[in-house]
Amino acid sequence: MHKIGIVQFPGSNTERETFMACRRAGMNAIELLWNCTNDLLKTMDGYIIVGGFSYEDRSRAGVIAALDPIIEQIKIESSKGKPVLGICNGAQILVESGLVPGLKNDLPGIALTDNKRIVNDKVIGVGYYNAWSNLKMITNPNRCAFTRKFKKNATMKIPFAHAEGRFVIPDELLIELQNNGQVTFQYSDENGNIVDEFPTNPNGSQNNIAAVSNREGNVMAIMPHPERTTNGDQIFESMNDFIDKKESPINASLTYTPKVMSPQELNLNNKSVEWVIGLIITDNEAKSVNNALRRRGFDVEVSRCVHWEINIESDQERVLDEIKSSGELFNSNKEFIVDKNQGHDFSILVRQKDDVFGRAKHESLTNRFNLNEISFIKRGVIWNVNYKSSNLPNEIEPILTTNIFYNPNCYEYYRIN
Repeated sequence: MHKIGIVQFPGSNTERETFMACRRAGMNAIELLWNCTNDLLKTMDGYIIVGGFSYEDRSRAGVIAALDPIIEQIKIESSKGKPVLGICNGAQILVESGLVPGLKNDLPGIALTDNKRIVNDKVIGVGYYNAWSNLKMITNPNRCAFTRKFKKNATMKIPFAHAEGRFVIPDELLIELQNNGQVTFQYSDENGNIVDEFPTNPNGSQNNIAAVSNREGNVMAIMPHPERTTNGDQIFESMNDFIDKKESPINASLTYTPKVMSPQELNLNNKSVEWVIGLIITDNEAKSVNNALRRRGFDVEVSRCVHWEINIESDQERVLDEIKSSGELFNSNKEFIVDKNQGHDFSILVRQKDDVFGRAKHESLTNRFNLNEISFIKRGVIWNVNYKSSNLPNEIEPILTTNIFYNPNCYEYYRIN
């Protein structure tokens, strides 16, 4: 029986279902924790990075786990042709690490970001959502290690459960992925029709994409959970068949090169008010980011605040008081408004290009609280960095290129200090 390493990080939670799916497919599932030795890791025939909430999705889902040393070794093993499957949070880790889609130097080409449930071009929901979805397999079955037991255009019904499962891909790269056959599964209705609207598309994913492989076809990131139902067994059976036949990786190329991301200038008009929200309690999200950077040799202290830009047409003072009273933008039991200019060594404001949370808050304050004076609301996060060593000002660029503060495919950032 082929040995499949079931890779788990702090916060992973679907290892049991994954073990069972592997056994049903005739494979020997072996537990691999994030801090296991490379010697043990190398003995595996393939790997599955399971779902869950690694490091509690701090900063964003998958990014801290993607910076752990075990991922570097999995990259080495995948380059030998070994299959690697990332499910849900595992998919997020593969995308953040650059293993999928497989650009040069593992640069991030894809983002998995916040869900948005769209009906008639209106956001009816954001955040975590779980239900069942229909997936359509759209590539040549032999193109990917995890599709070999399917017929093209076959469908399967499997569950999903995630908050950041929306695929976002630059248009130029998406064309290459489609031409390469790297888009493996799309969300469809029961008849296999691709309908780009909730509930068929459960998270607003671009082109209804549910799974993408790397260019060689031996690594796949899939957001729904095939391990939670026997309906998904063909994925694991395909993996077993791929190892059995010792297939060689596909010889495909990707020419897309991500653009270098530069900071923007934050320009507010005279109707905009900034609220910077700090925590009274310990900010574990900032602590996790800080620890991840220290593990990579950066001697810094990191803190974080939530940033709101509220644009109000009239009666500004009253509207702001009512927003405070609503509790929509911050919880006064654990949060408070702070001074943005606190004298940190380095600060950036990070915002989503498609700010679904700002949009949802605007709609809520308008519809539920009748605050029609609000033109728009934008949400962001301010990351503050203070140096502990005098030589680190030169390392801001290396810190930013870890992408721990933002994924360049779905975020923009503003230098504010």
